[in-house]
Amino acid sequence: MTSTSVPTIAPKLRPQLGTDAQVPRAALLDHLEASTRTPVAAVLAPPGYGKTTLLAQWAARDPRAFGWLTLDRRDNDPAVLLRSLAAAVDRIEPVGWETLDALDAPGDSAVDAVLPRLGSALSLAAPPAVLVLDDVHLLHNRVCLDAVTRLIDYLPPGSQLAVAGRGEPPLPLARLRAEGRMVEIGPEDLAMDAAEARALLAQGDIDLAWVDVAEVVRRTEGWPVALHFAALSLGAGGRRAAPLAGDDRFLVDYVQSELLSGLPPRLLLFLTRCSVLERLSGPLCDAVLATTGSADLLESLARSNLLVAPLDRRRQWYRLHRLFRELLGSRLERREPALAVELNRRAAEWCEGNGLPESAVEYAIAAGDADRAARVVVDLAPPAFAAGRLGQLKRWFDWFEANRLAERYAGVAALGAWINAVAGRPAAAERWADSAERAPEGDPSTAGPLALLRAALCRAGGPQMASDAELALALAPAGGAWQASAQLLLGISHLLAGDLDLADNCLADAVEVGEDAGAGSAMVALAERSILAMGRGGWRQAEALAEQAGAGARGASLERHPGGALLLAVTARLAIHRGDVPRARDDLARAERLRPQLTWALPHLAVQVCLELARDYLALTNAGAARRLLVEVDDLLSRRPRLGLLLDQAAELHAQLDTLRMDAVGASALTPAEVRLLLRLGTHYSFREIGAQLCLSQHTVKSQAMSIYRKFGVSSRSEAIRHARDLGLLVD
Repeated sequence: MTSTSVPTIAPKLRPQLGTDAQVPRAALLDHLEASTRTPVAAVLAPPGYGKTTLLAQWAARDPRAFGWLTLDRRDNDPAVLLRSLAAAVDRIEPVGWETLDALDAPGDSAVDAVLPRLGSALSLAAPPAVLVLDDVHLLHNRVCLDAVTRLIDYLPPGSQLAVAGRGEPPLPLARLRAEGRMVEIGPEDLAMDAAEARALLAQGDIDLAWVDVAEVVRRTEGWPVALHFAALSLGAGGRRAAPLAGDDRFLVDYVQSELLSGLPPRLLLFLTRCSVLERLSGPLCDAVLATTGSADLLESLARSNLLVAPLDRRRQWYRLHRLFRELLGSRLERREPALAVELNRRAAEWCEGNGLPESAVEYAIAAGDADRAARVVVDLAPPAFAAGRLGQLKRWFDWFEANRLAERYAGVAALGAWINAVAGRPAAAERWADSAERAPEGDPSTAGPLALLRAALCRAGGPQMASDAELALALAPAGGAWQASAQLLLGISHLLAGDLDLADNCLADAVEVGEDAGAGSAMVALAERSILAMGRGGWRQAEALAEQAGAGARGASLERHPGGALLLAVTARLAIHRGDVPRARDDLARAERLRPQLTWALPHLAVQVCLELARDYLALTNAGAARRLLVEVDDLLSRRPRLGLLLDQAAELHAQLDTLRMDAVGASALTPAEVRLLLRLGTHYSFREIGAQLCLSQHTVKSQAMSIYRKFGVSSRSEAIRHARDLGLLVD
């Protein structure tokens, strides 16, 4: 018999596709084609993710026969469903008169009679076939669901049942998953990547740069229908239109009709009010909405694929799709603006009490709860800074400043000044420091941070820095990062005063406290101690201290903390002393990348780094680079002139450069090979022994030495050594 023997329901027996152009989903199609031995293929995702489109592309590409049934609510009648299934299977292989007769059997007996015949018809298909059930989420009648489940067992080898829907249907998916009899494709798989998004946009004659495409994908999270609306928006407003937002009229209309219109009022209210939350959990939603049962509701929403996605396998935390959350948030602001503030306040309170301080700050800011935000920021900012989350910190502090709250909270203002100083923003650091000084007194917990800030900025010079550091040390909690920083600044203040032994003792204490607290100040203190050791001629000790600093910095802040530049200047000088010029040049290049963070906001550190780098460049005969750094030192000292010993060191380096004779300028013309030899001339090794170290013949070493003598205008090795030391090219 022919397929016309079964009642025709033609619209349901083909994919219900829109008229828009399609983007081939090659990777997903490969995945489906590789699953031919798996009886069930489940494509489950929210509306607009291209489930039907994907299955239609699969049908067009796969050589097997495809039968298609788009389910509707009428199929919840077992008799209607069986006739629809028979019609779909008949498109693959004629089902026969006996199947039609069995359709008229009473009650459940029709299921028992029809399913084996449908399975028999599928087994006759050559090659094997695929039966697609689209919109399976509309099926909820238990007899109908049991019929679909039993149909799986009648599938012959090589044939598959493909189900597509918005949520997990009440089919035995868990059992099929455990038995390895189901391949799954979810919203994260159906989300388009940048290449697919660009192809979709190109179909609308929109040619965006890759960076702009990446931003569109980020905003839409690859949601295909949202990308389609983005294309419409860009097409209407030009290629410079704003990125798609949750209040886009096309998107709002789509979500309203496809998602929100069918939701019970209680569920819609729950989602709308939860839109204030970045992440959702049962306890958090219960606290924010003053209700109970949120955990079960969230799990149900996630299984229904209503753009609510679980964030962990235990399904404790969830999130709303970005655009869906924005859309619901706009709805909340329009309908209950005052409530939005209260919901954020409750969220901040719950997060602060449940070990989520960063979220507490965000919700407190959204609620305008400055007292709570300030309290949490003061505790959270130091570890957040140590972890390198500068963008997040800047956003928090910008909020305080934009709302003119900096002067109300001395602790926040002090932290704002400190973080801006370390980030290389001196004007902002000064502004925040002034706010901290104007903040009302009365909170004893702010005295220590304020004293530490004054010591770090060193606006009143070295002696006052020592007094501020001593006060900060006396008020700092024992064993923490604040104590380590105060101890470091006290040591630096003694260094500026020229009391190098006392400075070294204080720095040693700073190392001990800082390493226990995991603070970056330990790295700076070790670098300072290494410099002091080199000044005493203790090169082995200097190497050991630098290695200790480097070991701690690798897991911390070498590449982002301005103090890392000081350590790199130290390791470069030690490399020069060892004759390892390539390593020295590499460390100098890394230090130069950090120098933009070194400003007059932290003058003692900025000046010292420049001086140490200038010494390194002089040792490498790069007088031009050394002179450039000393010009920068002069500018720093014009802003902060009372830096004690550092002024003397700057004057000494200036004198070395000023006394260079014209014939000594030839030192800058030394070849790299001559530099390597010069660094060894000051040792007790003979030319033959130096040649062995450099893998050169004694004759070559002697020739290079004579070239150095000519460029220096001297006639002997001892004169060359003395001249190089006078120029700062060699150190004792």
